[in-house]
Amino acid sequence: MQTANLLAAITPQSRGEPDSGIVRAAMYGFSKTGVIPLWAGEGNLPTPETFSRPASEALARGETFYTWQRGIPELRDALARYHTRHFGRAFDAENFYVTGGGMQAIQTAIQMIAGEGDEIILPTPAWPNYAGPLRIQGSRPVEVPMDFANGGWRLDLDKLFGAVTPRTKAICINSPSNPLGWTASREELSAVRDHCRKNGLWILGDEVYSRFYYSDRGEIRAPSFLDVCDSEEQLLLGNTFSKNWAMTGWRVGWLQAPKVLGQAIERLIQYNTSGTAAFLQRGCVAALDEGEPFIDNQVTRARANRDLVTDRLSSLPGVSFEVPRGAFYLFFRLEGMTDSMATVLRIIDEAKVGFAPGATFGPGGEGFLRMCYLRDAGLLAEAMDRFGDWLGTFKR
Repeated sequence: MQTANLLAAITPQSRGEPDSGIVRAAMYGFSKTGVIPLWAGEGNLPTPETFSRPASEALARGETFYTWQRGIPELRDALARYHTRHFGRAFDAENFYVTGGGMQAIQTAIQMIAGEGDEIILPTPAWPNYAGPLRIQGSRPVEVPMDFANGGWRLDLDKLFGAVTPRTKAICINSPSNPLGWTASREELSAVRDHCRKNGLWILGDEVYSRFYYSDRGEIRAPSFLDVCDSEEQLLLGNTFSKNWAMTGWRVGWLQAPKVLGQAIERLIQYNTSGTAAFLQRGCVAALDEGEPFIDNQVTRARANRDLVTDRLSSLPGVSFEVPRGAFYLFFRLEGMTDSMATVLRIIDEAKVGFAPGATFGPGGEGFLRMCYLRDAGLLAEAMDRFGDWLGTFKR
């Protein structure tokens, strides 16, 4: 059978999703020498030995068999303890389900609540891995562009709630946001909660970057739906070990959901991955129980690097942005840029700096570039020097 016929034999959804602009930029950058890579959503530090050692020990003693679909009890207990510490109220291990990374947590949530033709409302610019899984399973992402004006991003709640139709199943909120760094206030989260309660909708929350919160009042996490919602209502929260604990390659995350959904979640995990390796979960227990000093260091580094790049970019002509309150990305507008993908490739070639194209983050993203600043400060400074020099050659 010819290649074209093979492609025609698979579903339209599986062949129709666009390639990731982030991956395209990375693959192009990897083919060059001397490029400073700021396209990916991860820091530059490896997993601390404190976390990796328990995983290595579990592997060495033979923890290589099938395990609990919902996650090993020790990890679910550790997740409950972690949340109890950070929210000041008791959490039950039965509300936590271990997944193959935050991506599987989001995918599992989507599979539970959205079917063929159903809709989930999504403020954009947004991480593209929400809309893709929805379209692949025949559901529809309803993308509501946020407003960028007066140097800042704003979520228009009237516009968000006005997008609700009889087919709407959920509103998805990512806060702190990838790629924006925008962070919802407690009042905004309460408004979303009230609207979803009134209309019988699910809240699909992504709070992966909640610990990367740059408060001037000493808070160590961003406002959360867990501040304003009960654990047993229509709330599904996806999270991951990737960002806080420098474990992107481990592919372990969790879904927080009402207990009554436990058997449904277990079945979906069974049919998707049949569980997460037990020895990896041992390392995650250590991360939760012993990882606070590492997180503190991560956030301190990220804040200093945020200040470095925003200070450098603020003096460049044609560049505008909001100083992010959370996450570890800067999403900046480049005046006169109409094709962010082509511009990213050009900057890689000419300046040896790798950004992610804004267009890959959906409506409202074109005209912007994203950089990850959880990197080595010296390399960031060098990247800003290179980009500043290149900007003098950019014709608007």
